[in-house]
Amino acid sequence: MEGHPHKAAAAHSGRRQAQDRARRSWRNRRSFGWRVNTLVAAGCAGLLATTSMINARGTDLRSGRHTDLIGLVSQQRERVEEMRSSLRQLQSDVEKLGAQVGGAKVDDVNERLRQLEGPAGFSPISGTGLIVTLDDAPRDSELSEGTNPNLFIVHQQDIQAVVNALWAGGAEGISLQDQRIISTTGIKCVGNTVVLQGVPYSPPYRIRAVGDPEIMYDALSASPGVSSYRQYEAAPYNIGWSLRRSADLDLPAYASSLDFSYVQPEELP
Repeated sequence: MEGHPHKAAAAHSGRRQAQDRARRSWRNRRSFGWRVNTLVAAGCAGLLATTSMINARGTDLRSGRHTDLIGLVSQQRERVEEMRSSLRQLQSDVEKLGAQVGGAKVDDVNERLRQLEGPAGFSPISGTGLIVTLDDAPRDSELSEGTNPNLFIVHQQDIQAVVNALWAGGAEGISLQDQRIISTTGIKCVGNTVVLQGVPYSPPYRIRAVGDPEIMYDALSASPGVSSYRQYEAAPYNIGWSLRRSADLDLPAYASSLDFSYVQPEELP
């Protein structure tokens, strides 16, 4: 016996309504779940950004530029070293050619040149002296609001103040980062590095001077530039300063090229 058609239709309609309600309930639960997950993800991202900002303390977390700078410094040093090697070869060639030239006048000039090599910085020198080390403040130093960050790093004028004071104290020879300093040496700041004879150097900067330690010490103490630098030794700046005496210093000879804009030969007696 066949069922009543209206009852069958009503039953079918009831099942469809129940299925529609179930689908809407599942969709609502899924939508609510997505909203909750989105809020959680956003909260985690905000927490991560805040943590990075606090840990960075205003520094650049992108290390790419730092890596590029290291590569550039390395390439520059290699290039300078190649040029120095070529210079040494050329100097050797000049000496060989000079040895082939004779005569009393030439011998006299060569002897005078040899006597001037030491004072001019073109020959190594050894003896007692002082070692001065300048360094930036520790990297974890906290800068209070309104503080000038340049007060936490070593500048070229700080190095020049020390070098000039040592010369004034009768230094016979001075080196910076194991490079001999002569009268034409220029010390320049490029970013947070110091360029000396075409090569960039990072702190700490070690200055060695051969001479009478007591006289050079007094000259450092009397230097206004050195005194100004040492004002920032204490907190909150904590800039680096070290001074010690050495009984055995060995300074290398000046090994770079000389660039003169104007040269006037001295008249021979």
